[in-house]
Amino acid sequence: MNIFATLSERLSAILDIGGPVVLVLLALSVVSVGMIIFKLVQFAANGVGRRAKFTQGLDAWDNRDLAGAKAALRASKNGRAHIISAALDQIGSNANAHDRVEAELSAEFDRLERGFRVLDSIAQIAPLLGLFGTVLGMIDAFRALQAAGTAVDPSLLAGGIWVALLTTAVGLAVAMPTQIMLTWLESRVDRERSLAVMALERAFCPLGGETAQSRPIAHAV
Repeated sequence: MNIFATLSERLSAILDIGGPVVLVLLALSVVSVGMIIFKLVQFAANGVGRRAKFTQGLDAWDNRDLAGAKAALRASKNGRAHIISAALDQIGSNANAHDRVEAELSAEFDRLERGFRVLDSIAQIAPLLGLFGTVLGMIDAFRALQAAGTAVDPSLLAGGIWVALLTTAVGLAVAMPTQIMLTWLESRVDRERSLAVMALERAFCPLGGETAQSRPIAHAV
């Protein structure tokens, strides 16, 4: 009960100082942090950035070593490796293998990009909410100044202004880290997409110009 009472008191203090806008911004910050942690865990579990074994498998495939290629791809922690590994068995026997693999890779990247719109929305909305809170605070400050008439207290105006500007500061504090992390996460997905495109082309058109159809099927069994 003491924990809940303390939390309630702090939320009440935040509400008194910054108003409901600050509480909304704090809630958005919690959502942002939770989504970023989720994406980091997802990327780690999916092997994003793990390229060594993946590239080793593609090199083996270029050297006509299917067994070595599949062994390296199976050992890879990269989430796209198993798709390329399965594709190697279909090359030469399935005319639609390329389209199927491309569709599976596309679905894989859709999963990796899930949640990016949430982070992007928070990065865009947080500064606007902060500005909205500042405008409301300035309106209250100048209304109090008008009500004071000729007996104007400069400290009253200054206090109202810094409280109003607080929401803008909080909005920027939420938006900037969110945007930085979103940009970093997007760059990692872009690098993975480039790797997948390269892997797809190397699988179906290996080094030396040999096409998938001209590769001897006996070596792919």
